[in-house]
Amino acid sequence: MQATLDHTMMRVEDLDASLDWYTTHLGYEEKGRWEADTFTNVFLGPEDAHEEGALLELTYNHDGRTYDHGDAWGHIAVRVEDVYDAYEELMDQGVEDYRDPDSCGGSYAFVRDPDGHEVELVERDHGARYSLDHTMLRVEDADAAIGWFTRKLEYELFRREEFDDFALYFLKPEGAADEAMSVELTYNYDGRTYDVGDAWGHVAVRSSDLHETWDTLMARGAEDYRDPESCNDRYAFTKTPDKQEIEIVTRD
Repeated sequence: MQATLDHTMMRVEDLDASLDWYTTHLGYEEKGRWEADTFTNVFLGPEDAHEEGALLELTYNHDGRTYDHGDAWGHIAVRVEDVYDAYEELMDQGVEDYRDPDSCGGSYAFVRDPDGHEVELVERDHGARYSLDHTMLRVEDADAAIGWFTRKLEYELFRREEFDDFALYFLKPEGAADEAMSVELTYNYDGRTYDVGDAWGHVAVRSSDLHETWDTLMARGAEDYRDPESCNDRYAFTKTPDKQEIEIVTRD
C-alpha cells in the first residue's frame, strides 16, 4: 500500500477571500474544482507542484455556516528557502503578523489565512516554494497514533523530536519522494484531550484501487466510517484513533 498523501482539506466561510489569499500570497493556482448543489471544493497548489506533492482542498458550504476550529487540528506547513525572507515578504503584502521567526527560535514562523487556519513556514531545500510540507494533528496517545499510521497505511516514522513537555513525530510512506507531504503528530505529555472541531476536514491518501485498499484497511481493523459504496465508489473514509478523518481517493 503506497498511500501517498494527496491533499488536506480545510473548510472556509468566504471562498473568494480564501482563494484570493492563497493565490496572491502563496502563488497557488487552481488545480481542480467540484461544484455541487450545496458545496464547492477547490484544489490549490503551486504551479510547479511535484507529482507526489499534496494539494490544498478548500471546501465552501453554500448555506453560510460558520466553523469551530477545535484544537486537535494544528496547521499546514509550507516550504520556503529562507523563513525570514518569506515572512518579511508576506508582511509587506499585508498578511497578519502572527508568529514571526524570532518568536519561533529563527527556524520557522506562522501566519494565518482569512479563516484563522494556521500556516507554518518551514525551511526546506526541496520542493516548490510554498508547497505543502506537512499537516500537523494533535494526538492523545502517541503510541496508538503512530501504530495506526504504520499498521494501517504502512507509513514509516522518519523523524522525531522529543522535548521536555511534548514530542513531534513525522510519518509518510516508505520510499515517498522528499516533495511528498508528511503527517506530523504532536503529543503533549500533560494528558490533555482534544476537540476535532469542523473547520478542518481530513487528509486524503492516494490509492490505485479503492476497493482493494478499503478491504485491506478493514482487515487491519480500521474504522468502517464511510465505505466506498456509500460514497458512490468515488472515495471512502476511515478515522484515526483520535477521530481525525482519513479519505481514500483513487489516483492512477
